[in-house]
Amino acid sequence: MPAFQYSPSHHVPFRDTDVLARCRAIGRADIEKHANPDLKIRVVADDMVETIFVADMFYRIKAAADAGQKLVLILPNPNPSYRKVACLINQFRVDCSHVTCFAMDEYANEHDEVAPESWEQSFIRAMKTYLYAEIDEDLRPPEDQLIGPTTANIADYGKMIADMGNADMCYSGPGWTGHLAFIEPDAPEFDVPLDDWKKMGPRICTLSPYTLAQNSLHGCFGMSGDIAAVPPKAATIGPAEVIQSKHRMDMHALTIHNTTTAWQRLMSRLVLHGPVTPKLPTSIHQLLRTDVYVSETIAQDIEVNWNKGY
Repeated sequence: MPAFQYSPSHHVPFRDTDVLARCRAIGRADIEKHANPDLKIRVVADDMVETIFVADMFYRIKAAADAGQKLVLILPNPNPSYRKVACLINQFRVDCSHVTCFAMDEYANEHDEVAPESWEQSFIRAMKTYLYAEIDEDLRPPEDQLIGPTTANIADYGKMIADMGNADMCYSGPGWTGHLAFIEPDAPEFDVPLDDWKKMGPRICTLSPYTLAQNSLHGCFGMSGDIAAVPPKAATIGPAEVIQSKHRMDMHALTIHNTTTAWQRLMSRLVLHGPVTPKLPTSIHQLLRTDVYVSETIAQDIEVNWNKGY
């Protein structure tokens, strides 16, 4: 009897079945191997990815302060991990007046209006809650050095970062679609050939239905699959800001609230070992000097588990 065959749904942004099959088959033993020696892929214990991120961010803040240099960071969705960075800053009494932080993205509505800081789920609000407010008042940078995209500045957001000498570090992690920041593979606003795509800067773009599903599992949206609660668009940096950054760290460690269920397990393989394409935005790291940290749970072999059933 012939095998049952089918193509991925047309809703799936990346549908090359040969590449998908090859990447599904990449085991834990081979995930660190890559032809680009500047792409440093390391598999670490699950709880170490956050530790490495916190340590790296604090180290850069402290080293720049000691050297009397400015530090420009592009930061991902603010989360409670930033409290740990603030704790280290306070413990070691590091004056952060030299630090400027740019949020890599922010939600927007269907009218291309970017969410204001007053909206409870806004990223810049969270950055100020988890990072700025947790730093002792005498050590904080000026509040206007924590910057997020807005309706007023989105057209100039890339220039604002470039005028600072570009980012010293860009931290990121791939989304369910392989998005980097909110650079979506199926957004019409990013639908151009690779060479043109790499030059694209910040803009407002349409979020993928898969990103709505991913983010509906976040605590700020109730962890209940409420896809209607997630805004339909976002303001985001472009590939250009990632490429122009002096250093990059990409973190692959997302699971469903500390279970072994992880939508990121396949996407990690696709963006690290698939083609470099706007259909897999995080794949741009394959052409760059990037430190990638993959948790053991994400790196584990992709296998059917019938004990979990359907």
